[in-house]
Amino acid sequence: MDKSWMHKSRLSKDYELGVENFIKFGFSNTTSSYIRCPCLKCGNCEKHSRKGVRDHLHVNGIDESYKIWFWHGEELPNSSFYDESSKFDNHTCEDRDVGSVKEMIEVAHEEYSKDPTGFEKLLIDAEKPLYEGCKKYTKLSTLVKLYNLKVRYGWSDTSFSELLETLKEILPTTNELPNSLKEFANAIECLECDQSRWKNVKDTNERKKQIPSKVIWYFPIIPRFKRLLRSIECAENLTWHSTERINDGKLRHPADSPAWKLVDMKWPDFGSEPRNLRLALSVDGVNPHGDMSSKYSCWPVVMVIYNLPPWLCMKRKYMMLSMLISGPKQPGDDIDIYLAPLIEDLKLLWKSGVECYDAYREEPFNLRSVLLWTINDFPAYGNLSGCCVKGYKACPICGDNTNSIRLKYGKKMAYLGHRRFLARNHPYRRQKKSFNGKKELDTIPEPLSGEDVYLKLKDREFSRGKKNHKKRLMNRSDKICWNRLSSFFELPYWKDLHVRHCLDVMHIEKNVCMNILGTLLDIPGKSKDGLNARRDLVDLKLRPELAPISSEKKIFIPPACYTLTKDEKRCVLKTLSEIKVPEGYSSNIRNLVSMTDLKLNSLKSHDCHVLIQQLFPIAIRSVLPKHVRYAITRLCVFFNSVCNKVLDVQQLDKLEEDIVVTLCLFEKFMKVIKNSVRNRYRPEGCIAESYLIEEAVEFCTDFLSGVDPIGLGTRKSQDHLDTSNIGRPLSMGVPFKPQQELLHQAHQYVLENTVDVQPYTEYQLSLKLEMLEFQITYDGLLMALILLLLDIVVMQSMDVAITHNLVIKNEVYKTVELA
Repeated sequence: MDKSWMHKSRLSKDYELGVENFIKFGFSNTTSSYIRCPCLKCGNCEKHSRKGVRDHLHVNGIDESYKIWFWHGEELPNSSFYDESSKFDNHTCEDRDVGSVKEMIEVAHEEYSKDPTGFEKLLIDAEKPLYEGCKKYTKLSTLVKLYNLKVRYGWSDTSFSELLETLKEILPTTNELPNSLKEFANAIECLECDQSRWKNVKDTNERKKQIPSKVIWYFPIIPRFKRLLRSIECAENLTWHSTERINDGKLRHPADSPAWKLVDMKWPDFGSEPRNLRLALSVDGVNPHGDMSSKYSCWPVVMVIYNLPPWLCMKRKYMMLSMLISGPKQPGDDIDIYLAPLIEDLKLLWKSGVECYDAYREEPFNLRSVLLWTINDFPAYGNLSGCCVKGYKACPICGDNTNSIRLKYGKKMAYLGHRRFLARNHPYRRQKKSFNGKKELDTIPEPLSGEDVYLKLKDREFSRGKKNHKKRLMNRSDKICWNRLSSFFELPYWKDLHVRHCLDVMHIEKNVCMNILGTLLDIPGKSKDGLNARRDLVDLKLRPELAPISSEKKIFIPPACYTLTKDEKRCVLKTLSEIKVPEGYSSNIRNLVSMTDLKLNSLKSHDCHVLIQQLFPIAIRSVLPKHVRYAITRLCVFFNSVCNKVLDVQQLDKLEEDIVVTLCLFEKFMKVIKNSVRNRYRPEGCIAESYLIEEAVEFCTDFLSGVDPIGLGTRKSQDHLDTSNIGRPLSMGVPFKPQQELLHQAHQYVLENTVDVQPYTEYQLSLKLEMLEFQITYDGLLMALILLLLDIVVMQSMDVAITHNLVIKNEVYKTVELA
């Protein structure tokens, strides 16, 4: 039967028809006048009449985890583990999750059958009550729910072991709870998707090829993709991009991007199957100890699935940890060696695919996947792409044409030449004094395509290892800006993609925000306007008015146009500390402001995200000169526009032009993985074990009702975001009578920022235009009538000269024309 109505709004027509079909189906398989009610409140534990079931399903909603209606006559799928005679008896067991648990065990057994006896034991635990006389929980459902709480809230092993001991003492002596955490973990060990394959690269035959010795944990992605498709809800969401996505030419989803459309056009056999996965890969180094003084760096490799709706793509539940590269040092340019098993699986998923079962459509199909791009910060960009992102040729777009200089006193590289990205006739190209003292006549360097990079590097030989890498950097005769050919080019489609590597905007926002704040507030160690920077200006013969002035006692640095006094700094920080934002919008900025030191402390990435996009333009509005404030505000507006949920494709070119002008304006005036670590001596082992257990519990959660998923937040926190949950009662409000001025401001804000009001606004504007046109027409007719009356009066008056009549008529005609 069609069960898609279970996931729709209770106010929809499909849901109403589905309820009637369900009631008809349930009473057709019984002779009683009562059936079990599968609403969220009853959970098949109470029986009601037709009217009672109908009312409950409309008021409370149906339990969406009730996928097989075995309480109402639907047969369970055939199983190789047990006979039909071993099915539970409706009169002896009242657990609503028994059927779902058995279905869960069958799915896990089909994917991972290493220990058949373990699954047989699980089937016994699925029917065994928690204690004698318990009708609500079985042993297995209790284990899963307890472990779900442990993983969601990060309980330590010690606290969880004590909880087990306490519960065992509280429950009757015949309870089936395990005696220890080890016994607890062994009970659901066989539900893990697949054992991770760890590999010590030092012990392989590749040891002779100067390959570094590291240990990697690889979590195979293929069985995880199969498991996703065995969940009805996940299988349905994986086709959201082709069934429910709004296609209006704007960028709302990766499916609207040219990269997605290129795959559909160039490989139509792949694009014709909406269930084929579009993936992204994210790599970055983390400090698993959570200690800033530690330099330990391990590298998780995370896969992101883009087939899902936008609000699920970046949820923890659907971000798969596919690999973990151990520390203590980062892999650097040798990361290709560790990515080899992942690349092999991606090649298999592209060429031949794997056989999977779609639980939503209830049919097998051949699953394939494509890796669209990688997402990382700039250093990791260089490691994955094989491009040099340091030194004179650090720009991956410009390559060998990178415009760079090394500062004599600052000992850093400076990348200028933004004016060549402007239009040929832009006035900035001809200005000298405001920039580097020269006109800009260069053209925009053409970026290399994937095909060009592959043809350029495929026949070159590159040495591996840290020592050879240092020698290669010291060799100035080699002018190529590439360190190696990336292993991603082993994927047949990689060289044909438009965009192969993407930069994480949150990293860029944080770096830009910290640099601007450090310079404006003159924070020691973070300001970019120090003594060495002023000496470099003198060395470059730029801005002589900013040159440091030496005296007998100290060196005086003249204030620049962006230099703030202490009172202005206090004004900026006071504004930030007093800004009030909606709950959950950002952290409490007041706790980050230090009025004594005049700086901001402990800024996280999201804090910088909110500051640079929303709050900072407000704080600097009254303290900086107009041209400085204008440049900083333009940069903030750019980040805000790029991070919008909906992007207009026609405005992207304008944004690209604007950011070039903004850079020229600046040139004119100068947590989840870490919490898994319990043993600091083996951090990667803790992360790997924690991830496997979390994935197993997450898999079990899909088959049980009343258990919140780990990676999607609690059911309570999701209610206010779920648009389909219409009819949910509101909490008790607090009466408040605002002032008339405040009420008027709120009313105006709602009208100007609500999408639903836009059609009415456009309608009112059209009415005003029609009224204006009518007024113009009315005034013209009125003047014509006056002209006619004047003609009559003049004709009747014999005393008025004809010449005077002509003068009056000419003046009236002019008046009519003006009207």
